[in-house]
Amino acid sequence: MNRILSVFLSHLFKTGNLTITDASGGVTQWGDGTGEKLHIRFNTKAAERAVALHPSLKFGEAYMDGGLDVVSGSIYDVLALIFANADRGDAAREPWMRAIARMRLLYRRYIQNNTPRRARANVQHHYDLSGALYDLFLDADRQYSCAYFERPGASLEEAQLAKKRHIAAKLNFDRPGLRALDIGCGWGGMGLYLAGQLQAEVTGITLSDEQLAVARKRAEDAGLADRAKFRIEDYRDVKGQFDRIVSVGMFEHVGVDFYEAYFSRCAELLEADGVMLLHTIGRFEEPTNTNSFIAKYIFPGGYIPSLSQMTAAIERAGLIVTDVEVLRLHYAETLRHWRERFAARRDEAKALYDERFCRMWEFYLAASEGSFRWQDLVVFQVQLTKSRDALPLTRDYMFEAEARLRQRDDPDAAAASREGTWPERCAAE
Repeated sequence: MNRILSVFLSHLFKTGNLTITDASGGVTQWGDGTGEKLHIRFNTKAAERAVALHPSLKFGEAYMDGGLDVVSGSIYDVLALIFANADRGDAAREPWMRAIARMRLLYRRYIQNNTPRRARANVQHHYDLSGALYDLFLDADRQYSCAYFERPGASLEEAQLAKKRHIAAKLNFDRPGLRALDIGCGWGGMGLYLAGQLQAEVTGITLSDEQLAVARKRAEDAGLADRAKFRIEDYRDVKGQFDRIVSVGMFEHVGVDFYEAYFSRCAELLEADGVMLLHTIGRFEEPTNTNSFIAKYIFPGGYIPSLSQMTAAIERAGLIVTDVEVLRLHYAETLRHWRERFAARRDEAKALYDERFCRMWEFYLAASEGSFRWQDLVVFQVQLTKSRDALPLTRDYMFEAEARLRQRDDPDAAAASREGTWPERCAAE
């Protein structure tokens, strides 16, 4: 086995039961022999060298390109073992690992220079893939962001509906006809929910042609085209004033150097008594680089913020943070559903693209789930206003609105789950 790789692995694996067959046919055991037996095989010496020098990028590439195979277990199982050991070992403190991290920080500003033109290209890279691909693993509403699991055992469909309901309650739609802006509207699900359930006048913006076409058709089919309008537009170019602003899963694409511009624009667009809800992936530790594999192949230009980075820009924009909720394991559970659904329909994905694409997607979903389950990734829901008296004095209005919407969404399900939801359990007590 490559000597550098061997040193790295000796520092990484303290627990577990991993067998590695190297490109020369040598077999080594790693860990303390506990847990599920896993086995990976390197097929080329080049893959060994690459993983040794830059594991955060090259391990995923080697799996994607066939430079290594998982012989026993799955790529998720292998990554779970790596994540479980990462906090115990000191592999990440190897000199060359620290050097790579510093180099990535140096050119981060170039990679995340998300000008309007580059931002559109980055979005199209991921979101303009075949709609049939997303139908393989998303819910029918195509909610491609963290779901909200109100109770154990909730289905993905239930949890994604609950997410929309949870967000809508925080936006405090206290009267019909409020003008709402959905920044990064996706395939239209959130905007259509606000237009249909709360009689809002919704403007949804996206940079994806595929998403725009689907959102507009869904609005027509639902008879909501007069209240839910979607268009291609960068957040920097939006004109007008809005009573409510919502942004779900879009802020990760803004880029650190544009945070102040983003929040300043939101402040300009929001009415004096308006309310904004930002739903974004974040990290609870200090700022750091985006995973190399995800940045290169999945979300170019993407960056996961810490709360400190967000609040500094929010304060400079003149907005007030009125509520923060941290969803911890909800995205891990969401990704588990996506990963399992994708695996069940892998042959269909391969027919759409190819084996390499399937391996890339498997690695992306597995690594992402692991990051939320064992590393520092969470989801922040940050409520913002321009005025300190724009909202009621207590958070009761959120629980009350959520209960009303739950009853409206599905009366039978609301009755069945009443004992299991936190807001209603608290109300009952």
